[in-house]
Amino acid sequence: MSQDVKTGQGADTKIRKIVTRQFPVTGMSCASCAANIQTRLNKHAGILNASVNLATESVSVEFDQSVVQPQDLKDAVTSIGYDLIIDESENAKEELENLQLKRYRSMKRRTIWSVILATPLVLISMVFMNMPYAPFVMWALATPIVFWFGRSFFINAWKQILHGAVSMDTLVSLSTGIAYLFSVFNTLLPDFWHSRGLHAHVYFEASGVVIALVLLGKFLEEKAKANTSSSIKKLMGLQPKTVFKVLSSGEIREFLISKVKQGDIILVRPGEKIPVDGKVTSGSSYVDESMITGEPIAVIKETGSKVFAGTVNQKGTFQFTAEKVGNETLLSSIIQYVKEAQGSRAPVQKLADRIAGIFVPVVVGISIITLVIWSVFGGENGFVQGLLSMITVLVIACPCALGLATPTAIMVGIGRGAESNILIRDAESLELACKMDTLILDKTGTLTEGKPSVEKIEWRSSGDKAELEKVLAGLERLSEHPLAEAVVRHFNNSISDIRFENVKSITGLGIEGFYNGRKFYAGGSRLLSENHISIIPELDTLANQWEEEAKTVVYFADQDEVLAVLSVYDRLRETSSAAVAQIRKLGIDVRMITGDNGLTAAAIAKKSGIDSFEALMLPSAKAAYVEALQKEKKIVGMVGDGINDSQALAKADISIAMGKGSDIAIDAAKMTIISNDLAVIPAAIRLSRNTVRTIRQNLFWAFIYNIIGIPIAAGVLYPLNGFLLNPMIAGAAMALSSISVVSNSLRLKYLK
Repeated sequence: MSQDVKTGQGADTKIRKIVTRQFPVTGMSCASCAANIQTRLNKHAGILNASVNLATESVSVEFDQSVVQPQDLKDAVTSIGYDLIIDESENAKEELENLQLKRYRSMKRRTIWSVILATPLVLISMVFMNMPYAPFVMWALATPIVFWFGRSFFINAWKQILHGAVSMDTLVSLSTGIAYLFSVFNTLLPDFWHSRGLHAHVYFEASGVVIALVLLGKFLEEKAKANTSSSIKKLMGLQPKTVFKVLSSGEIREFLISKVKQGDIILVRPGEKIPVDGKVTSGSSYVDESMITGEPIAVIKETGSKVFAGTVNQKGTFQFTAEKVGNETLLSSIIQYVKEAQGSRAPVQKLADRIAGIFVPVVVGISIITLVIWSVFGGENGFVQGLLSMITVLVIACPCALGLATPTAIMVGIGRGAESNILIRDAESLELACKMDTLILDKTGTLTEGKPSVEKIEWRSSGDKAELEKVLAGLERLSEHPLAEAVVRHFNNSISDIRFENVKSITGLGIEGFYNGRKFYAGGSRLLSENHISIIPELDTLANQWEEEAKTVVYFADQDEVLAVLSVYDRLRETSSAAVAQIRKLGIDVRMITGDNGLTAAAIAKKSGIDSFEALMLPSAKAAYVEALQKEKKIVGMVGDGINDSQALAKADISIAMGKGSDIAIDAAKMTIISNDLAVIPAAIRLSRNTVRTIRQNLFWAFIYNIIGIPIAAGVLYPLNGFLLNPMIAGAAMALSSISVVSNSLRLKYLK
C-alpha cells in the first residue's frame, strides 16, 4: 500500500512517498523484545508508525520511502540484536523457514551441551567441593557454558544496552557474568578474602546452571516455532503455472498463467486444475469443488456454469471464458484472507513476558541500590558485603522459574494431547482453549466421514438378485460420477468381468448400457422419466422418504421397470453425537456450518444433537460467521477438514483440523485430530483448562519466590538479626524454584 503526500508550498513543496509494508522479524523471545524493536523503529527518521506482532513474528511499518528504505529498517533492527527479512521474492518465505530451522538446530545443540556440562558443575558444588582443584575444574566446565553456549545473552544484552533497552537477556548476562567474574577472582586470589576474615566462595555452578536452564526454556519456545506453516505456499500451489488458451484463429497454445486476461478462452482437459475463475462456454464435465464447498460429490459443469480457480476437472473436456484473473480469483482471495487473518491477530502476551518489561529493570535497579547502600553504610567490609548481596539479588532473581513456568506446563500438556490423539502445534491455542465458549463444527469430513457410501438398497422382489448386483456394479464401474464410485465400493466383491455394449454416459442423468441383449440404466429420477421407465409404488414411496431425509437416491432399472433403489449417504461418524454431548456438558455452545443443502444439514445436525446450524456456506461466509460471533465477544473454536475451511480456521481463536483432511486445513489450524475422532476434543478442552491452571500456579510460586527472596537477598533482615543470604543458598533456592515449577507441570500427566 502506498500514497503520495504533498507537504509545503511553492518551491518548497515536497512529495512524501508513504508506504505500509510488513516484514518478518527473527530473534524475538519475549514481549520486551517486541517492545524494544518497536521502540527502536518508531524513533527512526522517516517512520510514521511501527507495530510489532510477537505472535506472527512480524512488524508492520508505515514509512516515508523518500526518507528511509527497507535496508535502513533492517540495519536499525539488526543493531539491537534481531533481524528483519526485507527480501520479498518468491523464495523469501522458504529462506525464512530455513533460517528458523537453522536457529532451532543451533539452540538444540547449545542446550544439550550446556546441560551436559552443568550437571558435573552441580555435583561438584554440592558433593565434591573438597576435591583437589575443585574451583579450577568448575572454572573449566563453566567457561564454555557462559561464553560459548550462552554468548547470545551477552551479545544481545550489550546491543540493547547501547540503545537504552533491557530484557531478560540483560538480567541473565548480568547475573551469570558477575557470578562468573567474581568466581574467577576468588579462584585466582583467595587470599584477598581470607585476609579480611571471609571465605573465598566460587559460584561457577550458579552461572553455568542459570545459562543451561534459561537455554532450556528458550529451546522449548524455539521448538514450537521451528515447524513454520507452509499453508500459503501450498494454497498458491493449487493454481497451475501454465494454461491452454484458445486463440481467435482456433489454435490452442500454452501460456504462463500471468498472461491470462479477462475474456480469454481457456481449454481445460481431464485431470487438470482450473487456472482462473470463469464461465463455461462449451463442453461439459464434473468438477471437484471440495476445496471450495467441502463436499465430496463433484459438480456437473455445463454451458453457463461458473468455474473457480484451484478446483479440479475430472474426465470431461470443456472451454470457459476467463472472468476473474490474478488476485481477483476466489483462490487468491482465500490466500489473501488467510494472510490477513493470521497477521491481524493481536499477540497473545504471556503474563511472564508482560511482567518482564518491568521486572528486569526493577531487579537491576535493586541490585545496584543494594551495592550502594552496603558500600555507604556497611562499614569496613561494606563494599564486599554489598558486592555479595548484589550478586545474590541477581542470582536469586534470575528468571529461570519465571521462564519455565509456561513452557514446561505447555510441553507436558502437548505430550498429553499427543497421547489423546490430538497434535497441538500452537501453545497459545492450548492456553486459549480453556476460554472457548463457542465451537463451530464443519459437517462434511468432520461430523461425517467425508466419503459418500451406499446406506441402503431396496430390490424389487422379482429377478436374480445376485446376478443383478453384478450387473449394477459393472455398469457403475464405467461411470465417472462420484456416486457411481460409492456404488462400486459397496459391491467391490461382486464385480466380475461383465462386458457391456453401447455404453453411454449421460451427463447429469446417469449411465446406460446393454448386457446380454438387455438394456440397463443407473442414475437419477430424470433418467427414469426421460426413458419412460415405471416404478412400483412401494419403491417410489421409499425413494421419496429417503429424499426427505436429505439422502441421494440412485435408481437401477432395465428398459421396463426399476429393479432397485439405493440410498447414498455421507455417514455420521460413530463418535460425533457423543462428542457433541460431552462438549455441551463443558458449557460450550456447539454449532455446525456446511456448504451442503439445508435438508442434509438439518438431518445431520439433528442426528448430532446440534441445535444451531448454517447451510450453503462458502469459505468467505464461514469466516464471516466466525467473525460475527467474535464481535459478540465470544471465544470461537473452529473444527474443519477442507481447504474451504482454511479461512474460518485462520480467523477462529482456536482452530482444529481433522488429521485425514486437506494439508491446507491442517497447516492453517493450530490443533490436529490425528485419529479423526471428535471424542478427543472434550479431552483437549479439559487438558487446556488443567494446563492453564498449572501455568497460573507456576507463575504464582515464581513471583512469590522473587517477592520474598529479593528483599532477603538484598539484606533487609541484616539489621534485625544479622542474617545475610549467601549467594550459594540463593543459587540453590533458584534451582529449587525451577524444580518446583517443573514438578508441578509434570502433575499434568496424571490429571484427567
